[in-house]
Amino acid sequence: MDNLIIAGKTYTSRLLVGTGKYKDFTETGAAIEASGADIVTVAIRRTNIGQNADEPNLLDSVSPTKYTLLPNTAGCYTVEDAVRTLRLARELLDGHSLVKLEVLGDPRTLFPNMVETLKAAEILVKEGFDVMVYTSDDPIAAKQLEEIGCVAIMPLASLIGSGMGILNPWNLQIIIDNAKVPVLVDAGVGTASDATIALELGCDGVLMNTAIAAAQNPVLMASAMRKAVEAGREAYLAGRMAKKMYTASPSSPVEGVIASAKTV
Repeated sequence: MDNLIIAGKTYTSRLLVGTGKYKDFTETGAAIEASGADIVTVAIRRTNIGQNADEPNLLDSVSPTKYTLLPNTAGCYTVEDAVRTLRLARELLDGHSLVKLEVLGDPRTLFPNMVETLKAAEILVKEGFDVMVYTSDDPIAAKQLEEIGCVAIMPLASLIGSGMGILNPWNLQIIIDNAKVPVLVDAGVGTASDATIALELGCDGVLMNTAIAAAQNPVLMASAMRKAVEAGREAYLAGRMAKKMYTASPSSPVEGVIASAKTV
């Protein structure tokens, strides 16, 4: 299968996974291993990656030499908080430039504040960050973020943690059709079929956390998501058959079929 390219770097997996909501770092590591993901996103404000010396360190279970870490700004509601958080991440990770920006507008729905997101993206791009950005499924906002210089656009499929799947495939398709950078579904995936649909639509990848971490068996669900993403991408590349109403066509040819004998 073809590879995913973000900010000039090649990745073999189109599944990106988070590190929150697991019972412990051991389960986190096992699920990430089963997912086959290359890129692992980390909430800097909520997860210890070295800023708290007396607490368990995620990097002991998720090695930065094996995975590409993607620091994110989960829990940030202002430009200032988001920019400060990613500057800290760059220091903790020795100049790491690939980051995920999200500036939230509402603590209940975790819907993005697009005005603040656009402002923060502009600052971070100017400071040399490679910004993957969480956004609404508004095609205009998505295009503006691309024009600012974001390296990947990440529209929600439905609300973060909802598991509702892709609720507006039409807007998502417009974003995909008009983007010149990778488009990855971020938020709302609930099960493997949701991930497959995202890739079948033409998304370059999908990022998820709760769908795996909140499953009854996270490690097994991570494995299922790995296969779902691979199947969806292959189906997209293969090109599905056209949908037709009331124009049945048998799978087997009918030419040359021996006619049934008449009943005497």
